[in-house]
Formats: sequence, C-alpha cells, structure tokens
Amino acid sequence: MTQIDDVESSVDHARRHVRELLAEWQAEHGLTPHNDSWMRSFDREFSKMMASRGLMGLTWPTGVGGGGRSNVERLAVTEELLRAGAPVAAHWVGDRQIGPSVLRHGSQELIDELIPGILSADFVFCLGMSEPDSGSDLASVRTRAQATSEGWVLHGHKIWTSHAHHATHAYVLARTSSTGRKHEGLSEFIVDMNQPGVLIEPIRDMAGETHFNEVHFDGAVVPRHRLLGVENNGWRQVIEQLSFERGGAERFLSTYPLLAQLSTAAGDDARIYAQLGELACQLGVLRRMAWDLAVAMDTGQPQVNQAAALKFLGHRYEIAVIELAAQIRRTPGTPLFEGFRDALLASPGFGIRGGSADVLLSIITREENKR
Repeated sequence: MTQIDDVESSVDHARRHVRELLAEWQAEHGLTPHNDSWMRSFDREFSKMMASRGLMGLTWPTGVGGGGRSNVERLAVTEELLRAGAPVAAHWVGDRQIGPSVLRHGSQELIDELIPGILSADFVFCLGMSEPDSGSDLASVRTRAQATSEGWVLHGHKIWTSHAHHATHAYVLARTSSTGRKHEGLSEFIVDMNQPGVLIEPIRDMAGETHFNEVHFDGAVVPRHRLLGVENNGWRQVIEQLSFERGGAERFLSTYPLLAQLSTAAGDDARIYAQLGELACQLGVLRRMAWDLAVAMDTGQPQVNQAAALKFLGHRYEIAVIELAAQIRRTPGTPLFEGFRDALLASPGFGIRGGSADVLLSIITREENKR
C-alpha cells in the first residue's frame, strides 16, 4: 500500500466514523440541518459527544491528549459535519484555531490550563478581534492592555463577537504599546469571560437571532501567564491564525444543506439542473483547494495566499447557491423555504468574517509580489 493509499484509507475511515455518529445522534436526539451551522447552531451536548468520541484536537499531539492525526483527516471530519449542518458552534473556534495557537505559542502553564478543557468541550471560546467603526480592518485596535505587577488590565470594546454570551473564555487582540504603526504593539490574550469588568450585550440580527454580541472590557484582569506568545508580536500571530480560519471547509460549505435541498427540489427543470451542475463543479474545485491547504499544513508549509483565495472564492460560491435557490418556487414551511430563508439572512456575514474581499485581494496581491 502506497502513502497515498494510506491517506485515502484513513480519510475514508474518518468519514465513516462521523457519519455513524451523526446517524446515532439523529436517532436519539433528532438533527435538523442548519446552514451556517458552525456559526449559528450551538449545542454543547453535541460538542461533548464529539469530544467523548475523540473528535476534538484531531491533529494535536497525543502527548497533550490530541488525536495525532493529519489535517487531511480533520478536513474530512469537518466536511461531514458541515454537510450535515450539525450543531458544532460550541467547539468550533476552540478546536479550529485557539487550541493550535496555544500549542504553538502558549507557555506550558497555559497549555496545561486550557488544552484539556478544549478537548473535553468544557471550554467555549469566542474571538475578540473586531471593533466598532473599524470594518474588517483588524489592525485598527483601540482596546488597550495596561501592564500591572500581576499581568494586565483590559479597557476597550469589541463587536460582532459570536457566542460571547456562551463563552467561558475569549481570545482578545489588544494594544500593548503605541509606535504610530497600527500593525505594531499588538498582543494576544486569553481572558476569562465570567469576571467583573466584562459586559456582554447581545446583538439581534435580521433572522431574530442573537449569536453576535458587543463585549465591553472595563478593568477586566488578565493574569500574566494568559499572554499568548510574545508581547507586541500579536499581529504576526493573528495572520497565522487567520490561515486556519480562512482555509477550512466552512468557507464554502456554509450553504451545503441548501444545495442539497435544491438538488431534490429542482424537478424536471433542465435550466436549474445545468446551474446545479456548475455549482457541483465549483464545489469540486474548492474541495481540492482545501485538500491542498490541509496537505500543506501537514508538511509545515503555511499557505497564506491560498487560504485567502479559498475564502474569497468560497464566499462567491456560497452566494451563488443562495441566488440559485431564489429562482425556484418555495412553499412556506418546506425545508427549501426555511433553508433559503436562513441562508439568505445569514449571508451578509459571509463576506466579512475572516476578511472582506478587499482585504483578501490585497493579501493575494502582496503574496504574489513576493514570488
């Protein structure tokens, strides 16, 4: 058996494992597919079930309790979860980017403190990056971390913080020094959400949901060991984390449940079937891009440019799925009607999270100019 055969065998095994778990959950609890499930479908019990079956920290070292598996296998797992529209939001951020960042940049004390809670799904993380009046310019951070004898004190305001009202911890990007250059003097912190000095205000979106929040830090305390990585090196670490965020299957599978509903609702309309065929071709290309990114991560070759390209093209693809659904007659109360409604109302966030089109195209251009 060749190395390629080994990889394909392990990927097939991972897919079968997840499908079996989803079938079990469906039989015991019911499972309604949700578009944008990694952002909008939150169920801590589902995440704890995933943890109990060894599906957290798949690529992390076995020495810390991880699975020691490849990023390609993890991609297969995430594809299956998103294809099913499973309720994965409770663990998504912690498993996808906080855990890998802590393992790469955190002290041993921080690793010992946080990794077990992520692996068990006891810890829920939110991302404190975006700030009011800053759009998608993550570097225009005004939240400040003032050094004290025991650590730092935070003062500032974050916005569009998903699931902050559920979170046990927040990753927070804050300014620790002022050099006049916005990308400098930034640091990353892990902050306890259940403490004085943290105020959470839900934001109700067009769908009537409140998974977005504003978070105010007014004297929140951060112990010294909760600095992630090197002080004032936060921006470089953020860019690395965004590669994890931009290069995953969630960047093109957020509307997969709607696509599946379209395939059964198209009837005998040849025009719709032709457009579905085009979308299937595009999906194949995007999946291959994600596969190549996973392989690159397994070989220790970060692909900032390719991750940005996947996010840019994935957003356009997800919108194309919604636009096709708009052409088909939808009866209120049917899965297609509800799926279209949910995807449409969620879609404004697709082009912002992880970087707007302008930001992504700037990254792609800059990386190409380095060649």
